[in-house]
Amino acid sequence: MQGLVAQGVDVVFGLPGVQLDWLFDALYQARDAITVYHTRHEQAVSYMADGYARTTGRVGVCLVVPGPGLLNAMAGLATAYACSSPVLCVTGQIPSHQIGAGRGLLHEIKEQLQAVRSVTKWVARAATPEEVPRVVREAFRQLQSGHVRPVAVEIPPDVLQASADIAPLDRVEVEREAGDPELIERAAQVVGAAARPIVFAGGGVLRAGAWEPLQRVAEALQAPVIMSSNGKGALSDRHYLAHNMLAAPDLLPGSDAVLIVGTRFLQPAGSTWGPQAGQTLIQIDIDPDELGRNRPVAIGIVADARRGLDALAARLPRYNRRRPSRRDELVAAKQRTQERLLSLQPQAAYAMAIREELPDDAIVVSESTQVGYWAHMGFPVYAPRTYLTSGYQGTLGYGFATALGAQVGAPDRRVVSINGDGGFMYNVQELSTLVRHRLNVITIVFNDNAYGNVRRIQKESFGGRLIASDLHNPDFVKLAEAFGVEGMRAQGPDGLRLALRAALREDRPVLIEVPVGEMPNPWPLLREGARA
Repeated sequence: MQGLVAQGVDVVFGLPGVQLDWLFDALYQARDAITVYHTRHEQAVSYMADGYARTTGRVGVCLVVPGPGLLNAMAGLATAYACSSPVLCVTGQIPSHQIGAGRGLLHEIKEQLQAVRSVTKWVARAATPEEVPRVVREAFRQLQSGHVRPVAVEIPPDVLQASADIAPLDRVEVEREAGDPELIERAAQVVGAAARPIVFAGGGVLRAGAWEPLQRVAEALQAPVIMSSNGKGALSDRHYLAHNMLAAPDLLPGSDAVLIVGTRFLQPAGSTWGPQAGQTLIQIDIDPDELGRNRPVAIGIVADARRGLDALAARLPRYNRRRPSRRDELVAAKQRTQERLLSLQPQAAYAMAIREELPDDAIVVSESTQVGYWAHMGFPVYAPRTYLTSGYQGTLGYGFATALGAQVGAPDRRVVSINGDGGFMYNVQELSTLVRHRLNVITIVFNDNAYGNVRRIQKESFGGRLIASDLHNPDFVKLAEAFGVEGMRAQGPDGLRLALRAALREDRPVLIEVPVGEMPNPWPLLREGARA
């Protein structure tokens, strides 16, 4: 606990259990410095740690017992891994002398560290009390260096019970990679001389806090910025240079230089409208393995997004050609994109009802549901770190618990969780956590009594042979009220708008159930030009 406090941690998410008893007793001793948020399931503790981390930019810490506790938390760790989120998972173990013996002790699983390694960047075991400071410090160094992703620390119960004299821990400070000056100079020459440059920005921009230098570079180049779903908010959607991926087929083909920052560039690289001969690709990423992974690049720069864009912005005046404003052209492009997105109904109407009722700095946590799929592309975002997704992991059921962690990280802002009935039930028990910890999340549940995406695929692609896609749901309003959460039911987009307006006036958690029918297939529009 001293190690966590030394690294600036003041919040942890966890569930106690016999192998962690001594750790939780230490948390009791440190209760003036660290607040514990306990949940009803280990899956929620890792999701909450992720939501907290992505909202605040700080490390989210989760504590779980070994074996089933850790396995329950791994879905959240996998999501954090996909979204490059700084989450520290501390897990217990069986007694040190029994590890690997296979005797069937409580919560024993074979090769626990190997199991968690698949969803983390780095793992370690503290085998003695003396090793704890070193392991904790290295965990935070890993969390702050290179490609940020979750890490895990394992501590057996006999180590937690033991004692030793140790030196106080100092705070880890890591210098983020600035990028090769010669490569940045070359990049400045290329984009500065380009007639019609374009920028693709992803979650790495938000992770690095690089939205200000991104805007400076984009404005200097008059370059449209195509944001991935994880990059939404890197540039306010009110800016004429801010665009979503649906605009890319319109804007990319006429561009001569492509600057890729903090994104895997997966969708453009795998689409028929992707980069063509004659376009110069430049990629800035903190992870050298990402450079050219999905499409070869002419200039690859290993750098933190903020430091790389700062350096690029400083060099641009030497090379940047005089260029007229592209405002009229790009405003027209935004309008064309919006018209196409609004043609997908009722998804668009529901999502825009939410957007138009919320303050600009409200945090929206989306889900694998029909309105959520539309929102990943079309939901306007006006501030950084205010729109959270599950990234490429597509973890059904992640959203509600993640929203709880976001609310912990931003107690003075409104947090809205968008859910389908299928995904919401994965963590429905955390309604208890909302009330217990006074987290005023507004939870919206779109209820079609089905795994709607699966059901539509079965109808359209498998001759209507429906299997395992129908659901039997509770009365969500009564269920919410049973937990002490205010329940509302809304009919249609206008009804949702009114219910959300009422919920925003409440100083308590609210659940809004929205009964819906089948919705049209969004994927032909949202994945336009994708190669099979």
